Amino acid sequence: MSEKKENSQLLHLVFGGELTSLTGVTFRDLDDVDIVGIYPDYKSAEKAWRAKAQETVDNAHMRYFIVHLHRLLDPASDETRG
Repeated sequence: MSEKKENSQLLHLVFGGELTSLTGVTFRDLDDVDIVGIYPDYKSAEKAWRAKAQETVDNAHMRYFIVHLHRLLDPASDETRG
């Protein structure tokens, strides 16, 4: 396995907050956006996302998202997993 593959991190950001409508992705108050964290792989990011989504299941306007930071940091990368 190449050194790049062994040391590569597939960083993912989990964040969310209350949206202004059920059909859009505009946050009601950007000061209240919840930055859950940055995770080294999709599996751990998804676990955090599921936990936050479950905590807020009673508020239909609350949404959490996973952003593939590794794709933003290196868009020319061949890495497409997660």
